Amino acid sequence: MKPRPAPIDGVPASRVQLPGGTWPSAFDAMCARFPRIDKATWRSRFARGRVLDGAGLPLAAHASVTAGMTLYYYREVAEEPAIPFTEQVLHADADLLVVDKPHFLPVMPAGAYVRESLLFRLQQTLKNADIVPLHRIDRGTAGLVMFSVNPATRDAYQALFRDRAIRKSYEALAPALPDTRFPLVHRSRLQRGEPFFRMHEAAGEANSESRIDVLDRDGDVWRYALEPVTGKKHQLRVHMAALGAPIINDPFYPDLQEQSADKHALPLKLLARSLAFMDPLSGDAREFRSALALELPEPISAA
Repeated sequence: MKPRPAPIDGVPASRVQLPGGTWPSAFDAMCARFPRIDKATWRSRFARGRVLDGAGLPLAAHASVTAGMTLYYYREVAEEPAIPFTEQVLHADADLLVVDKPHFLPVMPAGAYVRESLLFRLQQTLKNADIVPLHRIDRGTAGLVMFSVNPATRDAYQALFRDRAIRKSYEALAPALPDTRFPLVHRSRLQRGEPFFRMHEAAGEANSESRIDVLDRDGDVWRYALEPVTGKKHQLRVHMAALGAPIINDPFYPDLQEQSADKHALPLKLLARSLAFMDPLSGDAREFRSALALELPEPISAA
């Protein structure tokens, strides 16, 4: 595999593989692949050498492309929202980096966030362009994210996630379910809904599984232990909502709330608590635990 092109102004190149179809030019292909980005933006990116071919060379807007081709491009956001929370590096060695991600910070550049992403921050502060996330958690979720820092050993650690050989544990705060028996296993078929960024449960063979238990039953809000056996998008959030206990401050489930600026005082009460696995290089058992904690929501005072 060819190395990823070098960052420009600290922003790493994003990789895209063109889907099935035919297009008159590379410009038309990128417009079709990313319909929410206006054509003027793509014209500017091509003109400034911000779109590259699979070899990492600038691609002309009129160049011919075919389905399956690998291209690279550089994300740019004119007015990027600032995220006033800081990540914490918990562990670093020659192969791995383990970081506590704060709420609201995306792992990877996406949408309105490029420099305000965990990957960009780490590559800049640690001066290492080889940092690559081995998995992701939602922007609204806080807690552990593990990165590879060594291309030579990366595949061995990526295989842990591909083969489900790593145990991921989460905590969540959600309404009490006194009439539900725990622990339980929730299985369902998850698929994309409307809008495109939401998931929903559908009829058919289950493709998602979560193990759910209770850590603290005190009060109207319980602290739950969640373990995603599979890794579908928004899986834990959808499963908790389906049980009748949507995670506190979830703006997507069970109902989509009006989209607005981030409410930093009301983070999603979901935390990636721990990662445990057998190290593929040494054979040793390893476990990392988040140093963050989920605080109970403030009680609503009487008027």
